[in-house]
Amino acid sequence: MTKRENATQSQKLMVFVLTMSLYGLATLFTELIPSIQVGIVEFSVEYFLFIPLVLAMLFDPMSAALGAATGELVFSEIMLGQFGGLGELEKFITVTIGVYIAGRMVRDPRNRKMVGIAAISGVIIQQVLGMIVDILKVQFAVQDFEAVPGLPQSVFATEGFACLNDVVFSGILFCMLPTLFLVPRLYGKIEPLIGMRPRTKETALGAVNAKVVLGSLVAFAVAVCAEMLAESGMSLIDWEADWAGSGTALAAGMIVAAVVAVIVLAVMKKRAESSKATQGV
Repeated sequence: MTKRENATQSQKLMVFVLTMSLYGLATLFTELIPSIQVGIVEFSVEYFLFIPLVLAMLFDPMSAALGAATGELVFSEIMLGQFGGLGELEKFITVTIGVYIAGRMVRDPRNRKMVGIAAISGVIIQQVLGMIVDILKVQFAVQDFEAVPGLPQSVFATEGFACLNDVVFSGILFCMLPTLFLVPRLYGKIEPLIGMRPRTKETALGAVNAKVVLGSLVAFAVAVCAEMLAESGMSLIDWEADWAGSGTALAAGMIVAAVVAVIVLAVMKKRAESSKATQGV
């Protein structure tokens, strides 16, 4: 009988750090990409979410999801000299939920159709949850939300259009398509680097169930509460350095993220070589 493949703590930590460094580097890189304005439509690269999506579909989904959220927080916020306190929790949780659910949806990475569906689903989940939070912020910030003529319609239309734009532009071009290309090609080649067997239907974690959905809803409720508290002025630790957003800070962050990624990849390669040598003996 085939048993479910469970990653060890060291393997999970390696996936976490690798995702954190690679996605952190990617988020810093997006800071350099200019946006394009075409009429009322603005095309901008929101994120390169394909990096954690690929790793979540090949390795442990939770490790990759937490690594992505942590990488964005550490490298694109703290390393750039800014931290929004409770206000950062909303993006951290929504990214974690989106990547984790997408990773759980793929039981066989060789199934291209499921990989594509899971990739765009992860983006949609993250964007829709973020949109809901933004709408709720306006509702609670304005005392008589319905009494202000045109405000509800304008907020829903603005946030809905922004969500759709990010899903169609960044979601398809920079998330779904790269994930569709990379997952089948990396399958079976990258897992041995950390001593794991490639995921199959028999060894994969269970599909998304009621427990996963309930846990995601509870986490999202925490994100909403944290964002409301931050908007009310209770942001707790909220700071911005004098050098925030400078070119030097951006370059330093990219160097640190790249160095961490190289170290993790070197460790993975060394472990794989040691494992082959042991098996050869």
